[in-house]
Amino acid sequence: MEKLEPLFYLNLLVAKIFPALSHDPQVIYALTVVVILALLGWRIGRSLQTIPRGIQNFAEMCVQGLLEFMEGVMGHHARDHLPIIGSAAFLILLCNLLGLLPGFMSPTSNYNTTLAYALTIFIYYHYIGFKRHGVAYIKHFTGPIWWLAPLMVPIELIGHFARPLSLSVRLFGNISGEDLVIMILAFLIPFIVPLPMMFFAIFGSFIQTFVFCLLSMIYIAGAEEEAH
Repeated sequence: MEKLEPLFYLNLLVAKIFPALSHDPQVIYALTVVVILALLGWRIGRSLQTIPRGIQNFAEMCVQGLLEFMEGVMGHHARDHLPIIGSAAFLILLCNLLGLLPGFMSPTSNYNTTLAYALTIFIYYHYIGFKRHGVAYIKHFTGPIWWLAPLMVPIELIGHFARPLSLSVRLFGNISGEDLVIMILAFLIPFIVPLPMMFFAIFGSFIQTFVFCLLSMIYIAGAEEEAH
């Protein structure tokens, strides 16, 4: 049965080249999504047209829609962060949807994958904070009054370190739960009952991507704000 998996031979190849990944199929599936997005970007970029048509038109609509949404949340600095938010949006969405294909798994149904995405955002928004404000970024953790710093710093640190935990657990829990329910229904009552659940899972994949990106935007915007 293992040889029926669509990426079985890819798993073997990667395991030969990188033996450490032989027990981590979610890494292979995530890399597959990255390769798909890279090839798609290359395909669009090599034949750009002044008047977009076809896949270029669809891609520009997606990027423009995302940018407008980001500007509503983050203000005029939104374009600076489009690369990381856009990458996270498309990567997480495709990872979520991949598990709906028979024989595949969602990389985001593994906690290691979602934690890696969340830590990337965590490191990025602190980097932006120090880049915008320098050492003064520390004021975001000390509170509005200097003598409250001994109380506020531990509270702020706990709150910030809880953010990647919250981002990763929420995404992991919802996607793994959807995949598990679909798998059980497909095994017990194939073809009929799982179909409505598939539509629900597609909707849930978009929602979880939206929530992850929205929270990421809020964290980045907060790091850019002046401390009060």
